[in-house]
Amino acid sequence: MTYLWDTTTFSALMRRDAKVRARVAALTAADRVVICTITRGEVLYGLTRLPEGKRRSALEAEAMSLFGQLACLAVPEAAADQYASIKWETERKGTPLDENDLWIAATARALEAIVVTTDSDFQRVSGLQTEDWTR
Repeated sequence: MTYLWDTTTFSALMRRDAKVRARVAALTAADRVVICTITRGEVLYGLTRLPEGKRRSALEAEAMSLFGQLACLAVPEAAADQYASIKWETERKGTPLDENDLWIAATARALEAIVVTTDSDFQRVSGLQTEDWTR
C-alpha cells in the first residue's frame, strides 16, 4: 500500500509523536510512505515563518533528516484530472478544500494512495481513503 503523508502527519513525526512512530515501525516491506512536493513546500514554508534561532534550526534539521528518508513525489499529470473533479465536487457541495489540500487529494487519487492526515477536510472527498496515525 502507498501512504501519502500530508503536512499534519509529517509535522507529527517531526515532533516525534509516539503513535506515528509506532505505526511507521509496523509497516511491512510492501508498504510505501511518501510525501509530495505540496507537503514539502508547506513544511518549508512553515519553517521559513519561524524566527531564526535554536528552535528553528532544530526543526529544520529534523525536517531535512525526514526529507532524506521519505520519497518526495512530483505531482503526476493524472492528478490534474483528479484536481478538476475534486474541486468541482466539493464546490458543488458547498464544502471546498483549500488549494494545497486539493492537490494533495488529487495526487493521492492519481497514485491510488491513502492520505495519512489529522485533517478531517480530506474526508469530504469521495473515493479518497484517509487514515489518522496519531490516534
